Amino acid sequence: MAIKKYYAVAVGRQPGIYTQWFGKTGAHAQIDGFQGARYKGFPTIEEARAFVREHASNNQAALPKKKPRTRSSGSNTATNTVDCSDRIIIYTDGSSLGNPGPGGYGVVIPSNGDARELSGGFRKTTNNRMELLACIVGLEQFNTPSAVALYSDSRYVVDGITKGWAKKWQRNGWRKSNGEPALNIDLWERLLSLCDRHDVRFIWVKGHAGNAGNERCDQLATQAAAQSTLPADTGYKGG
Repeated sequence: MAIKKYYAVAVGRQPGIYTQWFGKTGAHAQIDGFQGARYKGFPTIEEARAFVREHASNNQAALPKKKPRTRSSGSNTATNTVDCSDRIIIYTDGSSLGNPGPGGYGVVIPSNGDARELSGGFRKTTNNRMELLACIVGLEQFNTPSAVALYSDSRYVVDGITKGWAKKWQRNGWRKSNGEPALNIDLWERLLSLCDRHDVRFIWVKGHAGNAGNERCDQLATQAAAQSTLPADTGYKGG
């Protein structure tokens, strides 16, 4: 009998594909007590993805119609209902102990039942800078244009892209609508450039809410920020 390595949650607290069943970041936490949950274990990720696609679409068809929301143009759209099964998945998170203070970022890129993990830190920085840098580091792993679903719990980052704030700041000489200078220009420029190269969907997820990828990124970021010897964040302009 084939060993079930992938747990597909099509309908639950955080739909997706998980590689463990128990634990706060496992599939069980997504369906336990959730009315109408749909889930199943599979030996291959392809079967798991097919299950999520099939049952998620069936569930959506049965839901009451909602008023359509106005969506921003382009591919950088924040939504938790879009089918991202054919996209590269990137989870990101940033942390700063004191804000400003020692900070770190974490990135998780799942692939074929395994996951690539990246992290780093600085001795004095901010949470927003680390959230931005996590996205940058994740996207920089792909040299050729790629379709990506990037999950972040930072409204600053997700809204900055999907609501067009960052591009407006850039067009206005990095000034916000109130005339004040925008912050973290060096990182926003890098992120916007990567968004021009790749087809990126930014998806906001609630932090510390059982999302396996987000929880692991938080661990990586916090561990990186706690290192005893950290370099300077040369782009940080604070005191």
